[in-house]
Amino acid sequence: MSGGPLRADAARNRAKLLAAAIDAFGQDGADVPLETIAARAGVGVGTLYRHFSNREALVEAAYRQEVAALCDAVPDLLDRHPLAVDALREWSVRFVHYAATKRGMGSALRSAVGADSNLFSQTRERIVGALALLLAAGAADGSTRPDADADDLWIAMGGVWNIPLGEAWEGQVRRLLDLVIDGLRYGARTTA
Repeated sequence: MSGGPLRADAARNRAKLLAAAIDAFGQDGADVPLETIAARAGVGVGTLYRHFSNREALVEAAYRQEVAALCDAVPDLLDRHPLAVDALREWSVRFVHYAATKRGMGSALRSAVGADSNLFSQTRERIVGALALLLAAGAADGSTRPDADADDLWIAMGGVWNIPLGEAWEGQVRRLLDLVIDGLRYGARTTA
């Protein structure tokens, strides 16, 4: 596929394919048949292959899409919430969705990116940058402790990867993230 801009219908089909892939990987794991993803997107498998040459390309694009959606939401969340800690709490709910999708892609994502890929370091950098924006806003409005560090928060949030999959996974992840966010409120200027 060329690197130029997509026609409107091609861009819509690509967006539908990515949304269907993210949903399928999150629900069914990375081994879901590509034909199933195409059908969920309402397009033929040929359309899928015009956009993504193979499963690995689709997995990587879906993963990048999830990271972008997660990180790009920060300015809007900060605009919608008077206190940054509330924006952070809502962002953490989105993080749970991201974590579920990443877990679903697990093995396919690891095989899609080679050892020389910088995908995971780029992802980490983007997410830590999003957390830094949220924490800076929280320090400015007094809703989070001023000494909070985005790298430390990212490491603390990494605890979600240690929670075993199962019916209780999402609830336990949300409780864990609530504890982390409540810890960020300790020592803040306001009683958010």
